[in-house]
Amino acid sequence: MPKRTLLIVWHSRTGAAQALAEAVAAGAAEAIASERSSSSSEAVAVRLLAADRADAADLLDAAGFVFAAPENLGTLSGAMKEFLDRCYYPLLGRIEGRSYASVIAAGSAGQGAQAQLDRIVTGWRLRRIAPPMIVNLDAQTPERIAARKTVPPGDLAQCHELGQAFATGLDLGLF
Repeated sequence: MPKRTLLIVWHSRTGAAQALAEAVAAGAAEAIASERSSSSSEAVAVRLLAADRADAADLLDAAGFVFAAPENLGTLSGAMKEFLDRCYYPLLGRIEGRSYASVIAAGSAGQGAQAQLDRIVTGWRLRRIAPPMIVNLDAQTPERIAARKTVPPGDLAQCHELGQAFATGLDLGLF
């Protein structure tokens, strides 16, 4: 069986979205290791890529995606949007039906970035496999908005679980 890849694409300025993406990757890696120890299968791999290093070929090679980004001024961060812009037209008609999930690091709301991402992936006809995850870090002053973020353990645990579930679903052929 060919290897199925979970691609996690992230962008972060303050470390929050990166930490969330890394937690998803750690959960996926843990699930993959568990599956390998119980069988001889090496059917699932996980890749973690910064948005400025990911391209259309990376998405074509993946069976599923997690997009992790901050919300900036009510929309996706510029670097994540630029990644999606670069890949959008080259992938039209080529990745329909693949699974995705999303994690948004927000200072207060997050729904604007989530809605923007959902509009973009609707054009690709991706299939959401988990409810949107919006992590509100309550950054409301210029100093707190720009500061490095520490993500609460409970939110990291939810991302870890998302990674485990996604990798297991890929391994079982559910996604």
